[in-house]
Amino acid sequence: MEPGAERLYEYTAAEIVGRTLAALVPPDHPDELPGILDRVRRGEHIEHFETVRVRKDGGRVDVSLTISPIRNSEDRVVGASKIARDITARKEEDRRKTEFLALLAHELRNPLAPLRNALQVMRLAGDDRASAERTQAMMERQLQHLIRLVDDLLDVSRISQGKLQLRRERLSLSAVVGGALDVCRQVVEQHGHQLTVALPDEPVEVDADRTRLAQVVCNLLTNAAKYSEPGNRIWLTARREEDEAVVVVRDEGIGIPPPMLTRVFEMFTQVDRSLEKSHGGLGVGLGIVKRLVEMHGGAVEARSEGEGRGSEFVVRLPVAGPAVGTHQPPDQRAGEATPPGPRRILVVDDNEDSADSLGQLLELLGHEVRTAYDGEAGVTEAGAFRPHVVLMDIGMPRLNGYDAARRIRGQPWGKQVVLVALTGWGQEGDRRRSREVGFDAHLVKPVEPAALDKLLAESQATTG
Repeated sequence: MEPGAERLYEYTAAEIVGRTLAALVPPDHPDELPGILDRVRRGEHIEHFETVRVRKDGGRVDVSLTISPIRNSEDRVVGASKIARDITARKEEDRRKTEFLALLAHELRNPLAPLRNALQVMRLAGDDRASAERTQAMMERQLQHLIRLVDDLLDVSRISQGKLQLRRERLSLSAVVGGALDVCRQVVEQHGHQLTVALPDEPVEVDADRTRLAQVVCNLLTNAAKYSEPGNRIWLTARREEDEAVVVVRDEGIGIPPPMLTRVFEMFTQVDRSLEKSHGGLGVGLGIVKRLVEMHGGAVEARSEGEGRGSEFVVRLPVAGPAVGTHQPPDQRAGEATPPGPRRILVVDDNEDSADSLGQLLELLGHEVRTAYDGEAGVTEAGAFRPHVVLMDIGMPRLNGYDAARRIRGQPWGKQVVLVALTGWGQEGDRRRSREVGFDAHLVKPVEPAALDKLLAESQATTG
């Protein structure tokens, strides 16, 4: 018996040699051995036969078997050699992947169902303005939920590949928390929770990525809202403790069992996935929190006295060092874009519904719009229309967006056109390639109307 087999099954050679193979076969696999032996007697070579075996202590191990017949000088099968590989880790990974895909399908269907219902309501509501407004508000909420799911998945991918980059700047902790509240307060209010916010009396500054740190706070607040009963209280506190900026989110929710206090930060992990206690989500929010906080040089801790006793999450970040030079307060008007005047805009997308709906929206905003449904048609239409701005998809038939951009930039009239990639591809490599072929900006679908307005206003300053 090989040392590897001794480690796998926990028997020594002296303990197992001479016993039948049935000693390693679990009781619920009684018909397995005869079939294997028959195949070996016929001279068959068995590859990657996946099954279960029993260790000396009674524990089970998933194995992949390779079994080869042993022949004598007369070419008769007189025995068999067997190689067993422990595939427990792979089987567990496969199980978790299957569970995650089922969970993802469930979470995507949840917002899709009310969106489909809403479309039917709008068809039947006629001129009922109140019904239309309620339906539109609901559709906006469900769409935002879908966008958050996709964004979370993209963040997981970027983090796992080490491609997530922080854009650090010196920030007020209070301003970051306030910005996060603007984004996710609605989630808390939807659940009817009572939110209490306490900010530091003295200025506390951190060297951080504004968007990512706000995401940390939002994820913690969303988590607290999701795992608390309607009407429960939630506390958000920001303060300074010596050389650390501390953000605490506490709730009165379902709590966390002690064994789960560290595991809640693992990707795709939820405290309770039973149907009766399902609270939605992919189980990635806290994992993203932990990685973002650690990228900022900080740490996050989960606390709870147990199930039904609420939870507390504590984020600790280094306080920024003394400022160099005179600190200029940010210009509150710097981020405000002047509403864009009428623009000639070409929308190019092989998804006709996407192109037509965006074109309709832009026309309602006062712009002159034309659409094209592939790259070749886009280049031709651009030559005839001479747009100020081209919003172009990347993956298209006949001519992709990268090559179409090169052709437009190669024309004398194309030098001043503002080219915007509007695509579902949003990784850093996609953005870099967009810049290389001549795009001025790269927006990921679905684009926020405010971001589009800002871009069009900036384009007016560029093209006049």
